[in-house]
Amino acid sequence: MAETIIKVENLKKHFPIQSALPFKKSTQSVKAVDGVNFEVFRGETLGIVGESGCGKSTMARLINQLIRPTEGKVLFNGQDLAVMGTKDIRATRKSIQMVFQNPYASLDPRKTIKQLIAEPLEIHNVGTKQSRLERVYELLDVVGLSSYHADRYPHEFSGGQRQRINIARALALNPDVIICDEPVSALDVSVQAQVINLLKDLQKQFKLTYIFISHDLNVVRYMCDRIAVMYLGRIVEMGTYEEIYQNPLHPYTKALLSAVPKESPYEKKERILLKGDVPSPVNPPSGCHFHLRCPHATESCKTKVPHLKQHESKQTVACHLY
Repeated sequence: MAETIIKVENLKKHFPIQSALPFKKSTQSVKAVDGVNFEVFRGETLGIVGESGCGKSTMARLINQLIRPTEGKVLFNGQDLAVMGTKDIRATRKSIQMVFQNPYASLDPRKTIKQLIAEPLEIHNVGTKQSRLERVYELLDVVGLSSYHADRYPHEFSGGQRQRINIARALALNPDVIICDEPVSALDVSVQAQVINLLKDLQKQFKLTYIFISHDLNVVRYMCDRIAVMYLGRIVEMGTYEEIYQNPLHPYTKALLSAVPKESPYEKKERILLKGDVPSPVNPPSGCHFHLRCPHATESCKTKVPHLKQHESKQTVACHLY
């Protein structure tokens, strides 16, 4: 049986909206993540997909405790990170690292590559100055760069090279889990392939566990073992990539997959067009969040919240149709 390394239980994050009037308390909030449950198994890659604004990046930051949850638990090796103090959280971050979306903004332009990669080692007091330098050269080699790059600054590198530097920095402390938040979306297609192949090679080499966030379903299909589909702060379907791509159950999943470009001009594929716009996370619909746009919505969808349940085909789906 697969070992669970991360378990998320009823995770919520509501951001209060500041009132324009001074001394008046806010009564509304943005429900960015609204009751999420899932597990991540050691050594796998869990993909999280969904439209922009569905809460993917917020959930990534909640798992790493860069922001604190409004409610719920984040269990890492059985320990609840949500109730830990700052000192314990800092120690845990050795094991959970992040690769951010923007390779330009995530590197301090005033520091050399050597200083950037060595920074996590300095913060956690790992090794001596000489051993840290040796570790920097080792990591540069691991991600496909050279030791002579160490004294350069971020502006001297391309986008793909900067993302390799970010990956090297994430590997510095030998983490168990790396959260990749749209790591290739800002890169050219040819460079995307290089970075994705690098991530897969590193996973085998260092026995890493990935949480891979993306809106590109083709990248997710190649990269991930299991996929979670998010809509408006909730997970609506989970399963292996074969189950999700070959037999999608939730109407939202079907619509997402229908938008993926055809591999062949002769392939017949019907596009599912959703009516209306994505509702506001400030005032999401009651019941199933998707019912306003769903072509199969029933009366129960408007009032009852569907929960993730296992279907006959093994994937789990949050839909009253099943």
